[in-house]
Amino acid sequence: MRTTYITATVIAVLILVWLFSGQMGDSGPVRHATLAEQNVTVSARHQDSELTRVRARVINASPQVQYVILRGKTNNKRTVQVKAETSGRIVDRPVERGSKVAEGDVLCQISMEDRYASLTESREGVNQATIEYEGSIKLKERGFQSDTAIAQAKAKLASAQARLERSKLEIQRTTVRAPFDGVVEDVHQEIGDYVAPGATCVTVVDLDPMLLVGQVAEKDVPRLKMDLPVTGVLSDGREVEGPITFIGQQSDPATRTYPVEIQIPNPEYTLRSGLTTQIRIPVREVMAQKISPALFALNDAGEIGVRTVNENGAVVFHLVQIVREAPDGVWVSGLPDVATLITVGQELVIPGEIVEVDYEATGEMPASAADEAVQSPSDAAIIEPISTPTLAATSP
Repeated sequence: MRTTYITATVIAVLILVWLFSGQMGDSGPVRHATLAEQNVTVSARHQDSELTRVRARVINASPQVQYVILRGKTNNKRTVQVKAETSGRIVDRPVERGSKVAEGDVLCQISMEDRYASLTESREGVNQATIEYEGSIKLKERGFQSDTAIAQAKAKLASAQARLERSKLEIQRTTVRAPFDGVVEDVHQEIGDYVAPGATCVTVVDLDPMLLVGQVAEKDVPRLKMDLPVTGVLSDGREVEGPITFIGQQSDPATRTYPVEIQIPNPEYTLRSGLTTQIRIPVREVMAQKISPALFALNDAGEIGVRTVNENGAVVFHLVQIVREAPDGVWVSGLPDVATLITVGQELVIPGEIVEVDYEATGEMPASAADEAVQSPSDAAIIEPISTPTLAATSP
């Protein structure tokens, strides 16, 4: 029993000694290097190690028009179903689908039937009522006619004249005419068909002017103005131009976009309704440079930018905004008016890093050597740092 106690005591003492030995050897909390100390370390590494070699070229900004690009379509200004205003049998329809018509052209002719007889009857009724009214006037001058009788004769004459006008209108309604210049899109009646008032004769579409219709995002609506010149690129490559004639005041509840319409002249009816169109609306002029999309990079926040070299020979990450696309590159804003763009090796460097630059043979002076002598484009130019670079906080 005594031996057991001694053994347990010895083990406990050893455990305590082991635990206290760890705390006695602890020199205190770990101290992290400050940002200045890290910058000094980075600077020392740059001085001790060989600089990263990149290729760059100088690009200059130029004024470029920024566009709001919409996907839209062509749409005819109006479509009307021309209807009959009286009943009768169709005796003639001089138009077919696709026929061009002018305002007032005959579309459908309805049979006259007894309408001429009604017109003759109405005319004779007017003659009779006129004679009776004139006779009543003469009798009144002699004192043999009352005012009441004269009023009745006058009312009878007005009624006869109204029947005559209705007969004339009924005859006019037998001819269904085009309400405007356009094209017959569809026919609904054939010769021999009987129509009632309200029956559709033909459908006429107005193709001149043609409209380009699209939906613009709410953030771009304040940048649009009435009568602003717009270019539309059709699906077959043709370009059309015209002014903005309508900007919606109410948004689509599903997409939060606003309708916009552009009026395009189409006197020869060469544009059809429903063609897919890219609508390009100029909104402002900005200073921009054209670069290759392959040079784009992302920072830690997922924002698009490019890497350049400043006057100190350090890498700088610039956020850019795409102004417009071109067949051989992309126009972007957000860079200095004169910038040294890294074209090869941009994925090997980080912002703040000092690099060795080989300039492309563009015939232009490097942006960092504006005050120095002109260097040969084929020679490698090493830019010496002027100040100690700071440690990059993010690495795109």
